[in-house]
Amino acid sequence: MNHSDVKQAITDGETSLGIEFGSTRIKAVLMDDHFETIASGSHEWENRLEHGFWTYNQVDMITGLQEAYSDMKQKVESTYGITIRTIGSIGISAMMHGYMPFDHTGELLVPFRTWRNTTTSQAAEELTDLFQHNIPERWSIAHLYQAVLNDEQHVSRIDHITTLSGYIHWLLTGNQVIGTGDASGMFPLDETTLDYKQSMVDQFDERTASKEYPWKLKDILPKVLDAGEKAGTLTGAGVKILDQSQNLQPGIPFCPPEGDAGTGMVATNSVRKRIGNVSVGTSVFAMIVLEQDLSSIHPEIDLVTTPNGSPVAMVHANNCSSDLDAWLGLFREFSDAMGQVVDSDKLFSVMLTKALEADPDGGGLLSYGYFSGENITGLESGRPLFARSPESTFNLANFMRTHLFSAFGALKIGMDLLTKEEQVTIDNMFAHGGLFKTPVVGQKIVAAAINAPVSVMETAGEGGAWGIAILASYMKSKEKEERLEDFLDEKVFKDIGRQEIYPDHRDVEGFETFIERYKNGLIIEQTAVDHLAPDNQNH
Repeated sequence: MNHSDVKQAITDGETSLGIEFGSTRIKAVLMDDHFETIASGSHEWENRLEHGFWTYNQVDMITGLQEAYSDMKQKVESTYGITIRTIGSIGISAMMHGYMPFDHTGELLVPFRTWRNTTTSQAAEELTDLFQHNIPERWSIAHLYQAVLNDEQHVSRIDHITTLSGYIHWLLTGNQVIGTGDASGMFPLDETTLDYKQSMVDQFDERTASKEYPWKLKDILPKVLDAGEKAGTLTGAGVKILDQSQNLQPGIPFCPPEGDAGTGMVATNSVRKRIGNVSVGTSVFAMIVLEQDLSSIHPEIDLVTTPNGSPVAMVHANNCSSDLDAWLGLFREFSDAMGQVVDSDKLFSVMLTKALEADPDGGGLLSYGYFSGENITGLESGRPLFARSPESTFNLANFMRTHLFSAFGALKIGMDLLTKEEQVTIDNMFAHGGLFKTPVVGQKIVAAAINAPVSVMETAGEGGAWGIAILASYMKSKEKEERLEDFLDEKVFKDIGRQEIYPDHRDVEGFETFIERYKNGLIIEQTAVDHLAPDNQNH
């Protein structure tokens, strides 16, 4: 759209706004009806450890929301000379899982307990056994049940619980609802009814009956809404919270609030069965839309859903790029010391590309990039470790390939459970994250890890705020009976280019050789963890 067309779209409200609360940034994206970003705003924030729980302050949630929106609004005013007074549709997204319990007055009973907390192991284990369904520690139901097991006083006062996206949506609309994808990270869903699994709800109520709480589980969980449903409108009170200048008019429709996994699927067009996406950063996760249920429980695999209710298997590894980034930082120091100042992007590109010259298995080298513990490999804490034998081929190319393999090592172990044990078919994986800014290399490594094609789209950097804006647009403009996957294929991504890379059999075989070395060497990593633990550092 040209400048004047964009101005008209803003004036007429032919726009969609997506706001996502990420782990380090709150971002607001205003999008036109061609799904192109008009302006974006952001606010940096950080979680904090308080009284043994990782949390975000409730005041920070509101001020961060206001500042992200204000930043976006000011960019619109400076670029187009227009004050935003209406928007076609709005969507809220946030980090999934966690625990926010409220009483009947709307008071938050305990500070927000985020997905990062690992204080619910007993609850997660007992519920997994009770439901015969994997319940990860970060799920909302695990947090609630752990509070029950701990006899926390606030539990008897609960009126409702929700996630961060559900809370912000409630503030702005007054509606206690949640999108299907985010709900699936609170409690297991029934694919046929797109609601909480009633048999498991009954099991939970029976397990907690002796506590004689004044509530039943279904009463305190938010109502589940499918993608495309209307989830309320901006209230007068919501205007005062969102837009401090109060230029916005109430009545703007909202789509169901969603989790960051769901908006990531939308932003990468990964909601069809047999399609997946992989997101790479400090941590890494891959999600595959399933054709059928898994045959058994795997602690390494979370079962969630797409925003329109299709079952999804998620493999999440806590560690990915941190160790690789640290090594590249060391090489940058070396180049600086030699008087050769190198641009960061060029350094990454040159060093990563060297991996293409390596032996298929990395020359017998071994690396563990564990900055933190890793649930997939059973390590409670991590120590970055690089090892080689006298027989290893130690050169720069093998060094770089080994660290790339290591970045995806834990993920591959989880993905192998899906593709080899569960026989899950993957037609394509869509990748996004900074690692894929360097052409070809990251895609080849991931394609080797999962033995499936990997694609990077032109929109790979757009992110979850854009994804929830698309869901808001879908709610506003979808045709009758138009499915989300068709809307994405035929309208959003129809003319968006992508680069697809198929797995090379030598890379696949090389990664298989490396991963056997990686699994066999886990005893080395555990020894390093034990030896360098704080209690042993003076020995």
